[in-house]
Amino acid sequence: MYSILIVEDAREIYEPLCRNLEREGYSTDVTTTQKGAIDRLEDMQKPYDLALVDLMLPDGHGFAVYQAAEARHIPVIFLTAIDDDYTLSTGFEMGAFDYIRKPYREKELLSRIRSALRKSGKLNTEIRCRDLRVDQTKGIAYKGDQELYLTRIEYRLFLVFMNNLGKTITRQRLIEEIWDITDEYITDNALSVHIMHLRTKLKEGTPDVEYIQTKHGLGYRMDP
Repeated sequence: MYSILIVEDAREIYEPLCRNLEREGYSTDVTTTQKGAIDRLEDMQKPYDLALVDLMLPDGHGFAVYQAAEARHIPVIFLTAIDDDYTLSTGFEMGAFDYIRKPYREKELLSRIRSALRKSGKLNTEIRCRDLRVDQTKGIAYKGDQELYLTRIEYRLFLVFMNNLGKTITRQRLIEEIWDITDEYITDNALSVHIMHLRTKLKEGTPDVEYIQTKHGLGYRMDP
């Protein structure tokens, strides 16, 4: 489980952010001040995989938090309402992985987090499930030693299932995942067709194996 430190003083922001990240399988800690963030980052008993840092804090600036994180090789994504190119470029020059302006879309932030973990070498680039695997760096899916030739939407669905093994995923979330990455909205009926095609490709050579299970009234699940 990846551990994320959230440095944000607005309760209306950090409370839903924690819920969303924990729902995605991340562990979260929150601190509302620059000093509290630096103390947590310097505590070697609790290492973090990534920090989400507000630029403007009650007792200082997020750049000081970045310096503490950088000393521990922890990637940082700045969260900011500041619309000032000079301030934002300063963050990049210091070496921050990314920034995202408030208000932000949940799916966009999740995508940025995965990207930062991958670039920092903390995210596993290959995921396996039985005889299936996906190389997230190359964007290629395999069954055994054979490459699976998936459409863009089928690959995205496959990636969502592989990143959430053992979890039931609602149809609405699958639609949102596709729309967030491809900017292509699909209907409920179209989703059923894409899942049917993906199932057919996954079962080639092993017709009796059901990789994607339907949970009636709930959604779909792929078990490890």
